[in-house]
Amino acid sequence: MKKIILLFMVLCFHCTIYSQVNTHSHYQKGYVKKSGTYVQPHYKTTTNKTNHDNYSTKPNSNTYTGKSGARARDYSPESQNYGKDKTIKTGSKGGQYYINDKGNKVYVPKR
Repeated sequence: MKKIILLFMVLCFHCTIYSQVNTHSHYQKGYVKKSGTYVQPHYKTTTNKTNHDNYSTKPNSNTYTGKSGARARDYSPESQNYGKDKTIKTGSKGGQYYINDKGNKVYVPKR
C-alpha cells in the first residue's frame, strides 16, 4: 500500500512540474484578421514573459477544449528547430518570428 501511495505522489509531483498551465485566463471575443480570416471566440492565457504555461505549449492542454499543446517550450531543444532555413526577424517588442510559405508570421519560442 505504501508503494502505491508513493507512486501516486510521484506522479502528481511530475504532472505538477511538467504541466503547469497559467491559471489566469480570459475570454477572447471573435474577430476578423487583416487578411479577412475570422477567428472564433476562445479562452486564452493571460500574456506573460514565457510560453511554459500557455495552453498551446507541450505538454499542457486547454482546460476548456481538452486540446493538447503542440508548440515547443521556450529554451527547449525542440525550439531550436523552429524556423530552420528561414530568416528569423525580431518584432518591435522583442518577439522573434519568420514568414511562412503562406506569408504569415510564425512566432518562434525563445532559443
